[in-house]
Amino acid sequence: MTAPRLPVLSLLETRVLGVLCEKQHTVPDTYPLSLNALVAGCNQKTSRHPVIEASEAEVQAAIDNLKGPALVVESSGGRVTRYAHNMEKALRLPSQAVALLTVLMLRGPQTVGELRINCERLHRFADISAADAFLQELAARPDAAMVVELPRQPGSRENRWAHLLSGAPAAETAAASPAAAPSAAVTMDGIAAIETRVTRLEAQVEGLKSLLGKLCAERGMPV
Repeated sequence: MTAPRLPVLSLLETRVLGVLCEKQHTVPDTYPLSLNALVAGCNQKTSRHPVIEASEAEVQAAIDNLKGPALVVESSGGRVTRYAHNMEKALRLPSQAVALLTVLMLRGPQTVGELRINCERLHRFADISAADAFLQELAARPDAAMVVELPRQPGSRENRWAHLLSGAPAAETAAASPAAAPSAAVTMDGIAAIETRVTRLEAQVEGLKSLLGKLCAERGMPV
């Protein structure tokens, strides 16, 4: 029996799903998650690409949308409503495949080697070929592929993979690598440092001009 066709998910919906899958393994004592914990996980600054700022109402709306295809289930009982993912049953996927999709949903396109490392806390793949085998299965699903291997970037030695839960990745998304983010940050820091230095030098020049004007005035010399 094939899995039901999955609707195209938004970025926030994949983030919610990814956070639930991740926290099931990393914080099992507090899983299923409350809405507050889920919002915090979605807006987390580390291990996320892209970094987002979602409101509680937006996350709640994403949860409600994910309930339709049974990707998220609500826990009854207790004073706080809690939520859990249902990826394995809803999509008929093994836990290894869910781990790979989780990391792709949370961190964006990655190489097989990066995926194997970043999946460590969700599932420990014996080697790169083991992770690659599950990626190939996800890409060759008869009902609908869930991942795609992206064209190799100039200067790169390995291809990256992206999930297809939000449809085909946009050209700019496919071309951009999360690994490039630190370089961009360094560039911005460098620009800020240059601007600070220029401002300091301009102040020094103005001070020298003022001093020169005073000396010339004392000696009756034109500036």
